[in-house]
Amino acid sequence: MDRYLRAGRLATFAYFTLNGFLMGMWIVHIPVIEHRAGISHALLGWLLLLLGAGAFAGMQATGPLTDRFGSRMVVPLSAALCSAAVVLPGLAANAWALGAALLVLGVGNGCLDVSMNAHAVQVEHGYRRPVMSAFHAAFSIGGVLAALVGARTLSWNWSPVTTLGAVAFVGLAVTALAAPALLRPAAARRPMDAAAPVVNAPRKTPRHIWALATLALMIMLCEGVANDWSALHLRNVLDAPAATAALAYGSFATTMTLGRLLADRVAARFGPVAILRHGASVAALGLTAAALSPWTPLALIGWAVFGAGLSGCVPQLFSAAGHTDQGAAGTNVSRVAGLGYLGMLAGPAVIGPLTHVLPLNLTFFLPVSCCVIAAATAGIVRPLRHTPALLEAEAV
Repeated sequence: MDRYLRAGRLATFAYFTLNGFLMGMWIVHIPVIEHRAGISHALLGWLLLLLGAGAFAGMQATGPLTDRFGSRMVVPLSAALCSAAVVLPGLAANAWALGAALLVLGVGNGCLDVSMNAHAVQVEHGYRRPVMSAFHAAFSIGGVLAALVGARTLSWNWSPVTTLGAVAFVGLAVTALAAPALLRPAAARRPMDAAAPVVNAPRKTPRHIWALATLALMIMLCEGVANDWSALHLRNVLDAPAATAALAYGSFATTMTLGRLLADRVAARFGPVAILRHGASVAALGLTAAALSPWTPLALIGWAVFGAGLSGCVPQLFSAAGHTDQGAAGTNVSRVAGLGYLGMLAGPAVIGPLTHVLPLNLTFFLPVSCCVIAAATAGIVRPLRHTPALLEAEAV
């Protein structure tokens, strides 16, 4: 059984890395695709909403499908759709075609996001210890890999169609190779589970799941703010050179990835509540330091601390949602992922209008308040009483 679990875990790493790589390759090619389609920055911003809408729709549709047919079937299909769809923006020659391409890519991304997280919950259930954060770190590593590959192919003057076509082929190959190792529903359970009494718990706990989803919205709103506004903060508020300003997001992303690689060990020792409570508190302190700092080096440290604090928060929410009810794990994860994704889109959009009435650095106290709320309500990720003990550490 351990061999099957290890194989399933490696396959899950492959799909998370693939998802980060596919979306990263699209992001790297945005400027070239925008120029090829002949659209303005403003129109591109509106078209990107179609990407978000497609992802949200895909997430909500895939959750129940995963519960019904199993992640072993849904994950490869979702990965194949996402892989094939990544080439579509490169083919777009006008705004209408690009909008349709982004809608399909968003659906593929949303389907893969929910189904692979549902399978990650399955793997974590089999391991009986936290493993979710490392999967999310693999997604980040996929994005870094995309940045490196994309920079190289762009320097070779490869067209978006050529590069993204090759990426689609690689994605389909990875999908096919990793699919056989995915766990069957029964394979995620250890032999001792067979003797465990059947608990006639409710299939759904809507209030609990929606509370987790609301926290996911808040935490991922914070991530969205860092993604889109960290470099502008250093550039426009502290007058840092463009190259230095870019380090703001770099420091955030680096500590986010490293934190996720370490968070599982910390969660196993201290429990998911401690990860969310202390992580959100550290994130609030880091962003406060960045917002109020008059010095660029201190601001960079603040953004790095912000990333480290946030790194383990979202995986705990996904894990808590998936373990609330094994029979509805896909649906529950889709609710949390869906609202979280909306938060990531809403964060940058909310900050923009606020800058008309407040300096940019003071608008960051909106995500700071979100972190404070998450820290204060961290007990929500404590396993419910009717939920089987899944982790070795007790929630604190």
